Amino acid sequence: MSELTLVGTWSLIAWFNQDEDGRRVYPLGEDATGYISYSQDGFVFVHMMASNRMQYATNDPFGGTVQEDTAAIKSQITYAGPYEYKQDHVIHRVTQASCPNWVGTEQIRQVEMSGDRLRLSAANAVFQGQTVTAYVDWCRAGI
Repeated sequence: MSELTLVGTWSLIAWFNQDEDGRRVYPLGEDATGYISYSQDGFVFVHMMASNRMQYATNDPFGGTVQEDTAAIKSQITYAGPYEYKQDHVIHRVTQASCPNWVGTEQIRQVEMSGDRLRLSAANAVFQGQTVTAYVDWCRAGI
């Protein structure tokens, strides 16, 4: 697969984490939504969220209560930065993220593509205190 095949915007189909016993957990629900976009100039932008997020009482994005802020951060994940494609995997070099600990890290994802479908996976990922393999399935946006 050439890097140009990866370039573009992809719409989330599903994100699930699978443990060694084959059990699947959908951290943002089975109906989560999101996008990943790979730009031609070498940047990746990712945003995934639960479909039924709790609303703030106000439209002020900095006006949430502690409970509203907690629900907001726990119902989405976002990060961005430069990326490098290397044959069967892509390296996301995180410069901004909803999880502050990811800033400055390399998020390495295995890449599988079939037509207009893309699967990114990460073995030995830690989510919700458990080591899992994370699978994120995408389709080209607008298809």
